[in-house]
Amino acid sequence: MKIEAVDFFYVSMPVVTTEADGSQDALLVRVRSGGHEGWGECEAAPLPSIAAFVCPMSHGVCRPVGDSILGQTLNGPDDIARMSSQVAYGSMDLLQAAHTMSGVEMAMWDLLGRVRGEPVWKLLGYTRSAPKVPYASRLFGDTPQETLSIAKKSIADGFKAAKFGWGPIGRGTAKDDSHHFAAAREGLGKDGILLVDVGQIFVEDVARAVERLPALEQAAAVWLEEPFATAAYEAYGALARKSGKVKLAGGEGAHDTHMARHLIDYGGIGFVQIDCGRIGGIGPAKWVADYASSRGVVYVNHTFTSHLALSASLQPYAGLADHRICEYPAAPKPVALAFVATPLQRDLNGELSAPDKPGLGVEIDRAGLKQYLLDVDIRVGGKTLYRTPEL
Repeated sequence: MKIEAVDFFYVSMPVVTTEADGSQDALLVRVRSGGHEGWGECEAAPLPSIAAFVCPMSHGVCRPVGDSILGQTLNGPDDIARMSSQVAYGSMDLLQAAHTMSGVEMAMWDLLGRVRGEPVWKLLGYTRSAPKVPYASRLFGDTPQETLSIAKKSIADGFKAAKFGWGPIGRGTAKDDSHHFAAAREGLGKDGILLVDVGQIFVEDVARAVERLPALEQAAAVWLEEPFATAAYEAYGALARKSGKVKLAGGEGAHDTHMARHLIDYGGIGFVQIDCGRIGGIGPAKWVADYASSRGVVYVNHTFTSHLALSASLQPYAGLADHRICEYPAAPKPVALAFVATPLQRDLNGELSAPDKPGLGVEIDRAGLKQYLLDVDIRVGGKTLYRTPEL
């Protein structure tokens, strides 16, 4: 097969707010070859991601991503890895190449799996798709009472675990935050799995993060996620040496395998969370899953958008039966629900597995996609570089 076309579709809610909710818009990618197509999703600002694929070359190591993809041969996983390497070397870090390539790479895996009639996880070498325990990914409420209600709803919705993120945490005192942690624990009950995400709020201030540890331990939180900026490895390492029962989690901001590995080796994290829509796709995520497993670190997907992204994020560790926790977008915005015709379903135990269907096993709802579709026209010097294609 030859890559004949790579199409981008920018969808968005009519109004996008400052709420820390990545499901308010999305950039879908369609890769076409020989009458077949595959779909992926970038987890990044849509317009810069499209521009990175079509922009004029700046110089020899700042080339548009499309130069390394269009017309290339795609007959197996090695071809996907080869194209990923070409993008990494030809575009380096001078444009949003890794994020753009993430969606394109995801779509290539989907295309390859559909042509071969096999799920992506089989193409990655797994013999089975092991069930995961999904956690409801929520935002903290503005008040502890709201957090309590959100936690109770998570249990009522059939989740055994819930992660609370962002909101007011770290913006006030440690005592203020302790009330939210206690409310989350009360709402989940003593057996619920509590996970806490503070969205890099402490940047690299270890002392402020340490102030929250007693309350987190009192609430029996399993992990403290992203206390610092992704590359603040020294801060992670310092906090990891003090965190005791509460393990550190991070990695969603890794846009290559090196960043993820450094968080494991130097940051001392106990859980590495990889977003296939940011790290470069499914292949790099699989590498991290293998590395984490070899280092005694638990691999966890990062997904806060659609079920297309959810399926892609499950593939890299689908066969790792001991890596059980799975992020699940429990309350996405309508746009993220509209373009997926076949969402992933939890089983009778409330667990979730990567689909046993060709490719990513997710079908696109074109009518739903069109409902939220924004037309994009990129022109430079009077020449059209990109225009939203027909669905």
